[in-house]
Amino acid sequence: MSKQTRIGKTDLYVNQIGLGTNAIGGHNLFPNLNEDTGRKVLRTALEEGINFWDTAYIYGPERSEEIIGEVLKDTGKRKDVVLATKAAHKFVDGNVVFDNSPAFLRESVESSLKRLQTDYIDLFYIHFPDEATPKDEAVGALKELKDAGKIKAIGVSNFTFEQLKEANKDGYVDVLQSEYNLFKREAEHDLLPYTAENQISFIPYFPLASGLLGGKYNENSKFDDIRAKDPLFQGQAYSSNLQKVEELRVIANRKHAEVADIALAWYLTRHSIDVLIPGAKKPEQVTRNLKALDVDLTMDDIAEISAIFAQ
Repeated sequence: MSKQTRIGKTDLYVNQIGLGTNAIGGHNLFPNLNEDTGRKVLRTALEEGINFWDTAYIYGPERSEEIIGEVLKDTGKRKDVVLATKAAHKFVDGNVVFDNSPAFLRESVESSLKRLQTDYIDLFYIHFPDEATPKDEAVGALKELKDAGKIKAIGVSNFTFEQLKEANKDGYVDVLQSEYNLFKREAEHDLLPYTAENQISFIPYFPLASGLLGGKYNENSKFDDIRAKDPLFQGQAYSSNLQKVEELRVIANRKHAEVADIALAWYLTRHSIDVLIPGAKKPEQVTRNLKALDVDLTMDDIAEISAIFAQ
């Protein structure tokens, strides 16, 4: 099933279920990634009509963008995909610092264009805020790149509410990407109301809470990747979170769906959330993620889910 939706006030139209690609070439994030499997994930996404792909310079670094560029060139499908990428990370003497300066952002866009083997990027984000650059100045540089046709839409990611307001001083921000899932709902206090009011599309990352909302883990599950240090997966909090997932499973069973489908469907009932970008390490997960679009939640279902995960 494919539901096309418009991303905020942009001219970008996408399937409501996109693809997060940090496990495509993201060797610095996940151990033992197989790049051929990553290519199959992308090709499966193309076959299934999943046409919104989210990547970043730091996934790899660089490797995720390179693999995406190769696959789109090989298949001749660049025009069929809405590509989002991000930059801010800079390596200085072996350490990572964030840079939002106009010069760095211009350079980053040019570098991403080469790796992605394309002459335009549909959505370009400032991946993390730096401490020095005024946010409206950083976004102003992206506006110039948009006017030049290098990018089609402007995004910011991981910005606080105050930083977002400064970034959007001239109304140029099209998309905010921020952490939001049933376990982490802080964005409901200020970010989501602001994005709804300003026609900014809110794209949640970690929508399945690094797989916790996939419903596949239990007390005996072991983790050796980024989850190993995630507070959601530690001690008593983890036990409590697993219990909430089991309550969600009751609703999923009632709907003849999986736990992940219910979580993803719930996000799409939120104001200003137009599209989701669950990740996938295997081709079958890509197809799986689409099942969320078959779930029809009633107002009672939505309220029940909200109550299970009340903050």
